[in-house]
Amino acid sequence: MSLPQPNLDDRRFQDLVDEAKRMVQQRNPRWTDHNVSDPGVTLIETFAHMVDQLIYRLNRVPDKNHVALLELIGLRLLPPVAARTDITFRLSAPQTTPVPVREGTEVATERTETEQAVVFTTTRELVIVPCELAALATRAGAAGSGDHRPAVDRTAELADGRGVSCFSDVPQPGDCVLFGLSAAVPSCLVALRLDFPVAGHGVDPDHPPLVWEARTAEGWQECETESDGTGGFNRPGDVLVHVPGTHVAIAEGGRRAGWLRARVLPPEGLRRPFSDTPRLVSATAFTVGGTAPAAHAERAAAEVVGRSEGVPGQTFAVSRPPVLSGHVPFTVETVTAQGPQEWTEVEDFDGSGPGDRHIRLDRSTGEISFGPAVRQPDGTLRHYGAVPPPDAAVRALPYLTGGGRSGNVAPGALRVLRSSIPYIGPVANRRAATGGVDGEDAGNARLRGALALRTRQRAVTAEDFEYLARQAAPEIARVRCVSAETGPEAGTVRVLLVPWAEDDGTGRLAFEQLACPEELVVRVRDALDLRRVIGTRLVVELPHYQGVTVVSTLRSTAASTPAVVQQAAQAALYRHLNPLTGGAGGAGWPFGRSVQSGEVFAVLQRVPGVDVVESVRLFPADPVTGRRGDPADRIDLPPGALAFSYDHQVRVTPS
Repeated sequence: MSLPQPNLDDRRFQDLVDEAKRMVQQRNPRWTDHNVSDPGVTLIETFAHMVDQLIYRLNRVPDKNHVALLELIGLRLLPPVAARTDITFRLSAPQTTPVPVREGTEVATERTETEQAVVFTTTRELVIVPCELAALATRAGAAGSGDHRPAVDRTAELADGRGVSCFSDVPQPGDCVLFGLSAAVPSCLVALRLDFPVAGHGVDPDHPPLVWEARTAEGWQECETESDGTGGFNRPGDVLVHVPGTHVAIAEGGRRAGWLRARVLPPEGLRRPFSDTPRLVSATAFTVGGTAPAAHAERAAAEVVGRSEGVPGQTFAVSRPPVLSGHVPFTVETVTAQGPQEWTEVEDFDGSGPGDRHIRLDRSTGEISFGPAVRQPDGTLRHYGAVPPPDAAVRALPYLTGGGRSGNVAPGALRVLRSSIPYIGPVANRRAATGGVDGEDAGNARLRGALALRTRQRAVTAEDFEYLARQAAPEIARVRCVSAETGPEAGTVRVLLVPWAEDDGTGRLAFEQLACPEELVVRVRDALDLRRVIGTRLVVELPHYQGVTVVSTLRSTAASTPAVVQQAAQAALYRHLNPLTGGAGGAGWPFGRSVQSGEVFAVLQRVPGVDVVESVRLFPADPVTGRRGDPADRIDLPPGALAFSYDHQVRVTPS
């Protein structure tokens, strides 16, 4: 079996001859005899034969040589990018003392007979702080935050068992009930055990008009509610709230505490208003866990990679490439009889002097390079970086290795704690891990090399902005640059980012998977801001996602099972109306392209087991609120917008 050959230049002998003859006609129109017997044509064919042989040999150059040539223009293969997610550590039982979870704790998926475990490592220390309920307050307010009125302390009323009305007699948007914890609990999972008499207050227990918020130094910040066992304050139960990492203790209603609050929202969509106020009989609070950020990586132990020969430009390699960036700084030590010396990583040796202990790391291959020396015209050597002492042991300190698309695991997949931690029980990732991208191959690097030579790190055209954005953040799946030439936004360049995300196997994506971390947006914005044309206003943001709901009725063939056809039809819709895998070519729904019912008809008709597509209706939908618009045969998208599948409904009837 032969290896695939690159096709750098697809011209052949006759193409070269024809091109040369056309040039002759342009340069010397008086030469009209182009017969093969003409001596000039003989020379053209001779040189064409020689060039054809050169092209043939160039196309047989292996990828390793191409990578070396790309390095001459400063281009290196992009390393893998690690997927990220948050991992929740639950306590085996509530504790009275803080429980630390150190940075570098490893959590993995379950290992099977066919698949290795995928390992994630926490990138920040977590301290699970115990707490209890120390105070209760209420605040009446109007639509909005409701912060314009002072909070009223209701702690004594709750302690007397008389019960406390949480809101106004007829609850209004902005009314709040505030729970004061004995301490701030940043990044912790808190359980509020609330006792409400069983009663109906006019709300839907599955969609109560409530939002939970935590008090931070900047104000109130929304919390993620894992579960509400009270059904919107309609019965006794537990409310589990994930507190943000910025939670602080502050004074409210004359009491200093770590405050959480439930605020009444205005009725909208499925949210119905309260008909009367719930009455709280008793309440307790305790910490049941905490959440820490994690990345798809394993910590490699320190290792000796070789011994120095005392000459410039030496190279060594770690045993477990690739080396991840952004989590643990990569450091090298040289160990001699006088003790260890640390060497720090730099992007290049351009600014390094003879005394600077600098190294350069190729994160894809794990190759460590020390500074070279260049001979000057007068015969002396100029050192770009210090030279390690002869016979010194070169030691790589602990680093992180991993990354790749295999880290884009589903919610709940990370549930194996690889090291025992006292008082910690089950662990899990609440959301899918996203952002994992495989390392770059030589073919893509060749294409990128041509763009790098053209842009020269300057952002002028839309293609320049898109190329440089990918350079700054390889974990981006799609980039779109949209500029306005007229109107109030003239001169504004909008760069839209779509991150990598893995579906659940059916083409379906959770809307949260398309959110870009703030750190990624800032990184791209800073990189483009340095290279934009002066006078250009730059905006880096997410595209507008237009939710689309398809309601369709199909008739299956006699040999098909309706349930199987329904599942296949829904999967086809989720794949087609997908920002990453949708569209006719499967490369993602085109930016600004409208969604038409006729195209959806064709997609459903190609599903195996479908006999007839009887009806198709399109509904615009808001992926955040779930609100659905009126049915339409066509949904238009503004420039820079993408279609997103939201809750398709397919009914299949047998023939």
